[in-house]
This record gives sequence, structure tokens and C-alpha cells, in this order.
Amino acid sequence: MTVELLVLLLTAFMFLAALIAVETSDLLSAVICIGAAGFALCVIDLLVGAPDLTFPQVVVEVVTLVLLIRMIMTRQDTSRQTPRDTLRTAVVLAAGGVLLVVAFFAFGGLGAKGSVPPFGQPPMVQSDASLSAQYINGAQRDTGAGNAVMGILMEYRGYDMLGQAALIFAAILGGFVILRKVGRKRGESEDQA
Repeated sequence: MTVELLVLLLTAFMFLAALIAVETSDLLSAVICIGAAGFALCVIDLLVGAPDLTFPQVVVEVVTLVLLIRMIMTRQDTSRQTPRDTLRTAVVLAAGGVLLVVAFFAFGGLGAKGSVPPFGQPPMVQSDASLSAQYINGAQRDTGAGNAVMGILMEYRGYDMLGQAALIFAAILGGFVILRKVGRKRGESEDQA
């Protein structure tokens, strides 16, 4: 199977998981479907060669799933069931179908030349190829990194990596706040007074 076909299949899986999450009446099933869609996005990032996007996505997915499952298990359901809206479901299905058809032709489906360059080939035109060489050589030379990817991450994407680290820290801090005990027990001396 080619990478393009796998990406299209995972995109269809993500759409199906999101549709099930929207349409299901069980909140736990909805959270699990959203988590499955997020993890499919992680696999897509790995397939297209973007591990720097995969790792923060996995951390955020895991923390979010734990938090949402914890909140669902401890809450009391006071909502009432609403009737299904068939028009809304049809619109979502139609929009998803259009998205999949556009993605299929963007990747060059049915032998057509797609607008997205093949995976592994730089998206730049030949006249800008020297720019990519400058990035690779400059990052290795300026940082002393043995790996070109890490050199680029450290030299040119430092603020982006700082933002990703802040996002992970915020997700962990949010998890700590939600998972802590709501009330604190008073000491015995305060109860007796």
C-alpha cells in the first residue's frame, strides 16, 4: 500500500470516528471516538515524516482522553434526550464526502496530477532548492548537530518548539487541576472547635 492510500484511509477513518462521536448518545463512546480520530492523525503525521508534530499530539491526546474519561465517570447525568436531526446528519455526511473527494483528487487520484507534491519530495520549485540546502547546511554548521532535522528544530524552529513545550505543560497542569480532589478534609482540631 502506498503512503497516499494509507493517508486517505486514515482520513476516512477520522471522519467516521468524528461522525460517530457527534451522533452517539453515550458520552464515553464519543470521547473514545474523538481519541481514535486524534491517534489516527498521529499515524498520518508519522507517515508523512513529521515526528515533531506526532509527539506533542500523542501527549495531548493521552492527557485529554484521561481527563475526559475521568470527568465522564464522575459526573451525574441531568440532561434529557433530544430527538435526532436527520438534516444535520445528511449535511455532515455530504460535507465529509466532499472533503474526501477533494483530498482524493488533491493527492492525484485516478491518475490525475495532484496539486500536492508526492511524499518525500520537496514542495519547492527547483529555483528555491538552494534555500533548502542553506537550511540544512546552516543548521548543521551553526548548531553542531549531527542530525539535520534536530539542527533545523533547534536553529530555526526554537520558538515553535517552546510553544509546543508550553502546550504540553498546560495540558499536564490542566490535568492536575481537574484530577485533584475538589474539597479538602478539615483537620480534627477544626471540627472539634
